Amino acid sequence: MRTENTSFPLSDKLINDFEVYQSDIKQNDTEKIYNIRKLAFADFLKQGLPTQTLENWRNTNLTDVYNETYNHYYQSPEKIEDIDKIFQCNVPHLNTLMLASLNGWYVSKDEALTKLANGVIYGSFAAALLEYPEIIEKHFAKYADNAKNGFTAINTAMALDGFFIYIPDNVEVKQPIQIVNIIHHDKNICLQSRNLIIVGKNSKLTLIHCDDSYNHQKSLSNTVSEIFIDENASFDHYKMQNVNNASTLINSSFFHLERNARICSNGLSLNGGILKNDNYVMMDGEGCETNIYGLYLMDRKQHIDNLVHVEHLHPNCYSNELYKGILDDTASGVFNGHVIVHKDAQKTNAFQKNKNILLTDKAKVNSKPFLEIYADDVKCSHGATVGQLDTEAMFYIRSRGIGEHNAKMLLMYAFADEIIQKISVEALRYRVEDMVKKRLRGELSVCDQCVLHCSHPEKEFNFEIDMTKV
Repeated sequence: MRTENTSFPLSDKLINDFEVYQSDIKQNDTEKIYNIRKLAFADFLKQGLPTQTLENWRNTNLTDVYNETYNHYYQSPEKIEDIDKIFQCNVPHLNTLMLASLNGWYVSKDEALTKLANGVIYGSFAAALLEYPEIIEKHFAKYADNAKNGFTAINTAMALDGFFIYIPDNVEVKQPIQIVNIIHHDKNICLQSRNLIIVGKNSKLTLIHCDDSYNHQKSLSNTVSEIFIDENASFDHYKMQNVNNASTLINSSFFHLERNARICSNGLSLNGGILKNDNYVMMDGEGCETNIYGLYLMDRKQHIDNLVHVEHLHPNCYSNELYKGILDDTASGVFNGHVIVHKDAQKTNAFQKNKNILLTDKAKVNSKPFLEIYADDVKCSHGATVGQLDTEAMFYIRSRGIGEHNAKMLLMYAFADEIIQKISVEALRYRVEDMVKKRLRGELSVCDQCVLHCSHPEKEFNFEIDMTKV
């Protein structure tokens, strides 16, 4: 039974592809996994693609995206012998174990799946389905809720590859793992990527997740990540987005925390046509800690929609959300925050903030922080601000002999710096600082008086801002 929501060309194409490419979709699946896929496809038929009739999609219109014609690929490409010819990370001194996917398929000049002496396994999700089906069956679609929206359901049904990372109990991975999704194609492309990350008891992992595009072709990337953090485990997560203005990214991350588990997630969105980032956190044990931060810099006609949904199920848990945005031109932003404190979750501490600066009267933000509390012994707060640059601070800076444009850039950077300083990986933090400075002075602020001459991107500049003096 199909709903009206599925009457778009994109949804018709996805429905047809599931029928036509069933043999490719289930070639690596166990019977249990394929049954999960069929149930997810049935969910998609009932829901269709999400539209503005849904509360969490009210301010994000994807009608033009749904009516676009895309190419879909359900068979893996030929093996890439040298991933360095496709992508090179330009973060100086960042020592990571880098994994890459090209147009939705894992690529490596080595094996598709690697197992280290300490039991750590990483590589292709498709390869893990073949070699470790018992792990996949235990976790696949256990945390991602297909009822959330049609994108999650169709991803569960049709995603063939992505990243698989398994950290066994009592292992601290000291070197960060970096996963890079690369979009590079001469045709409009639609991708379904699935990531499964498991952090065992008393273990620790730092993950850097990057989305990049290398041309101006239209693309739609639908990525679902399931992250399981077991008892007393720690997970640091950095999400970097820098894609072209023709790109639409739908990122849904589902975090599941067991007793005394901890996560810190930091999303940094610098460019993209339409970005939809949904974070769902389930704290399913006492003593959990969740910190989620976000920074978005949007201009032109760019649009970003951030949703953070946190559930407190047990006592003595802590959650903190802080999102900041700077929007220029006719850019638009959305923040939906929802914290649920269940009746047994006494001694809960939950805090939620969204702060925005609008640089023009045509930029706009819809912000809706929300608390839903059923326990009586809690400390919870939420708030949102939308405004312009502080005029008193501008006056103070300009009275010190700094021009108007440079003063604006200093204030914008000072506003963003609170999120940047949450990055614990030093080399990454330095690189993000540099990227934000370039982004601000290159597109969000036109510095005619500035000696840096941002119109010459081939020239590198070192412009240090001492925040203690701002």
